[in-house]
Order: sequence, then C-alpha cells, then structure tokens
Amino acid sequence: MARKNDAFYFETFSACAELSCRAANLLGEVMRAYDPSRIKEAITKMHEIEEQADQKKHEINDALVTAFVTPIEREDIALMSENLDTVTDRIEGVLHRLYFDNIQTIRPDALELVDMIERACTEMCALLGELQQFRRSKTLRQHVIALNSIEEEADSAYIEAMRTLHTTCDDFREVFAWHEVYTFLEYCVDSCEHVADTVNSIVMKNS
Repeated sequence: MARKNDAFYFETFSACAELSCRAANLLGEVMRAYDPSRIKEAITKMHEIEEQADQKKHEINDALVTAFVTPIEREDIALMSENLDTVTDRIEGVLHRLYFDNIQTIRPDALELVDMIERACTEMCALLGELQQFRRSKTLRQHVIALNSIEEEADSAYIEAMRTLHTTCDDFREVFAWHEVYTFLEYCVDSCEHVADTVNSIVMKNS
C-alpha cells in the first residue's frame, strides 16, 4: 500500500464527521415525521451510512498498519477514528430501539434531544474541518466549547425527559422502551463530546 500523506488522516476524519451529520439528519427526518410502518426502510438507509463510516474507519486503520511517520501520534489517530465511528453507531442505535421496542408515537421531548444531536454533529463537522490547521485555527476552541455546551444541555434535557416519563406514564412497557430510546439519544451527544475531548488532547500534545 502506498504511503498516505498527512492530509489523508484529517480529510478522512472530516469525511467520517460528515457521515455522522448525514445520519443525524436522517434520524431527525424519521422522528419528526414518524411512521412506524416505514421504520425498517429508514434502518436500511441508516445502515448504508453506517457501512460507509465503517469503510472510512478501515481505511484509516489500514493506513496506520503501513505508516512509518504520522502527523500526530498513531494512538490518537486510532482513538479519533474509533470515537467518530461510535457517533454514527449510536445514531443508528436509536433507530434500532425505535424498531425493536415497537415505538408507535414520538414523545415531544425526544425531538428536543434529536435537535441537540443534529447541532452537535454540525459542530463536530466544523471542528474536524479545523483540526489539520489546529495551530493556526481561530475557531477550533469555539467549536469545542460549543460541543461541551450542547452536551450539558442534552444532559439536562435527558434528566427532565426521564423524570417526566417515570412520573406520568403508567405503562411499564412504554417506560422500559422510552428509557432505552432516551438513553441512546443522550449517548449520541456524549459521543460527539468524546470527539471534542480527543481533539483537545491532540492539540495539547502537539502545541
């Protein structure tokens, strides 16, 4: 395999983040116009995005196997690749839970969390777009802070959604199902923050 240039890693990170954005937008479309009879169709579309993300991860891992010199530590490249892949996996996981928990209608506070996922993924895309030039970037830190703020917002929304669920719903099966859905929605935003944390670590090590 030919040696990859330094830009390859950063460009592939950005491509992975863009796939996460596509996944988040698809999730938003599905949940805002929810039709349980079409959920399997949505899962198929989501899986196509997830497979593309997996392919990008494999490309990075394959490059690392043969790389003699990398632009940042290879452990950080591998961790970034893994964390980006987790974002898309978590988003796909929300659709899976809507399907196998047989969700029939979407609770309004779940849509608030979906909006936060989309915002977090948008910030993550912008952040990864700045990573290659992190020493000169004037906005990288702003994107990290924005992601941290969205994650805190999602934590609060998750707590309130769970409180409302457990105090107003008498159907045990619905409580169980939505407990899973809410948890995975919150995981999605957490995963975006983990990407921001990895960027922070890379910047600190290389500054």
